[in-house]
Amino acid sequence: MSSSTEARIRELTAPMWRKKLFAVLWDGNGADLRPHLVAHLEYMIALEKAGKLFASGPLDFGASSDGLTVFNVASKEEARALALQDPFVVNGVRSFRIREWTVMEGSFGIQVNYSDSSIEIK
Repeated sequence: MSSSTEARIRELTAPMWRKKLFAVLWDGNGADLRPHLVAHLEYMIALEKAGKLFASGPLDFGASSDGLTVFNVASKEEARALALQDPFVVNGVRSFRIREWTVMEGSFGIQVNYSDSSIEIK
């Protein structure tokens, strides 16, 4: 790679966020998750409120029992410990693998409407 290309890459990536997160790829193997869904949702909501959950939800909604969770924690070990406590894992209906993910690009927006106190996330 030329030095001008390397310099341009450094220039483009220098201001990027570089936030390290941990993506948990859940494999449900087609299992029926409903018997453990309430406990799983309560667990995820608790992690969200504790600031450890960046995002989570099913993959191919309704078509599989797989999912994706992104933890906002300090280490892969902490992400693994949280994943092992998920009721789906505890009850043997999901397995998982963890990948470190560094967020570089993207955006989100929040609109607050004063007139009706509504909030929209874009």
